[in-house]
Amino acid sequence: MSLQLMLASAAITLALVFYTIGVFTERRDAQLSKKHVALFWCGLVFDTTGTTIMTGMAQAGSAGMTGIHGITGAAAIVLMLFHALWATYTLVRRNRNLEQTFHRFSTAVWLAWLVPYIIGMLVGIPTITLSDEATVGISVGIVAVIALALVWSSKRKAAAAA
Repeated sequence: MSLQLMLASAAITLALVFYTIGVFTERRDAQLSKKHVALFWCGLVFDTTGTTIMTGMAQAGSAGMTGIHGITGAAAIVLMLFHALWATYTLVRRNRNLEQTFHRFSTAVWLAWLVPYIIGMLVGIPTITLSDEATVGISVGIVAVIALALVWSSKRKAAAAA
């Protein structure tokens, strides 16, 4: 594995760590804080860094990147940027209704971000050769299972609190 690929993989994995911690501590705290916003921005910076490195590698021909991975990755970065900007705006405004909407949106963005992350993992495994359709299908399926688990967990928690 090349140094560039190791750096890109490490950066994108750090993005996963920062973004996941940000989203789930925000869910747990039920209140947006400076810490959460900082974690969202860190996730965005690391994801953009890793994606930029991988894009350079793909353009140089040293890494196989499927078109769908590039498209979903770029869409995820745009979504993360919008999410971080909205988090910043919401924190500054301190509007409780805006914050409640943001909590739901935050989890949706995290789930959407997981799709290109998982696609990248599948594309990066040399012993697996899948079509773009199969790679996307598997990634969306995994994310759907995670989403269902989150919904089930939330409903269970709400029922226990009632």
